[in-house]
Amino acid sequence: MAKTLFIIAGPTAIGKTILAINLAQYYKTEIVSADSRQLYREMEIGTAKPSSDELNTVTHHFINSHSITDVYNVGDYEREALQVISTLFERHNIVILVGGSGLYINAITQGFDDIPSSSAEVREKYNQLLEERGISFLQESLKSIDPEYYDEVDIDNPQRIIRAIEVYETSGKPFSEFRNKVKKTRNFNIIKVGLNTDRQKLYEKINNRVDIMINNGLVGEVERLKSFRHLNALNTVGYSELFDFFDGSSTIEAAVDKIKQNTRRFAKRQLTWFHKSEDIKWFHPDEVDSITSYLNSTLLDPERVVQRN
Repeated sequence: MAKTLFIIAGPTAIGKTILAINLAQYYKTEIVSADSRQLYREMEIGTAKPSSDELNTVTHHFINSHSITDVYNVGDYEREALQVISTLFERHNIVILVGGSGLYINAITQGFDDIPSSSAEVREKYNQLLEERGISFLQESLKSIDPEYYDEVDIDNPQRIIRAIEVYETSGKPFSEFRNKVKKTRNFNIIKVGLNTDRQKLYEKINNRVDIMINNGLVGEVERLKSFRHLNALNTVGYSELFDFFDGSSTIEAAVDKIKQNTRRFAKRQLTWFHKSEDIKWFHPDEVDSITSYLNSTLLDPERVVQRN
């Protein structure tokens, strides 16, 4: 059997984790996470990581693998994850990649052109602008210089916005121009499935997940991380809203409502990103048997593989 990477994509809270675990058990393989936040070990509750029982059921990679103090980007992930996948293929014919980060998935399937690095001074300038003028100013700046990326990025994530603006200032080219201009080939086959459901049901799942996070101690987790709030990893949904609460600029009720609202917006942008990929086969998250049948039939029919080595 050809070495094959099964990719499970979709919006947050849709049920990717449990499907990945079910498939990993069925195919007796391991899981590589393509989530840009779950790799940080200090961010536990707010990133909705797999539970301890789930992590013990199937081996996961890139969960709790890094610290929020690490300087880490999508290029680092591409290099490290490909190394892990290559090692896994030495003992498995199938490996499962699961996550909601379109950038991370694209890094594995298509690669990135070399993205210019920027100086600490440039980054500090935009972090200062974030503090002085707010995220809306940076959002509008990105929209004017790179509307394509603006329509896809998690617009509430200052780290992503600042990085894209840095690239433009350093190179004079939009960040979106550095993605997949020359598609890299991989020495394994790729099959993609996407999960989606009725929008209202998805939003209910998101709201319920946020409530569970709060009940599980998210406020305390964010409070323990206050001294690190300047780090890019923490400029993200579920954390920045609670930092506002600790600053006294928001009530806890308003902060929780804002987390739900921003997470729903993030899920909508994830779906916009993934729906631009024509090689994803979409399923309802409950259609486990149909998904397994699709994967098995695709394995037996090479012409249906979305990307071949």
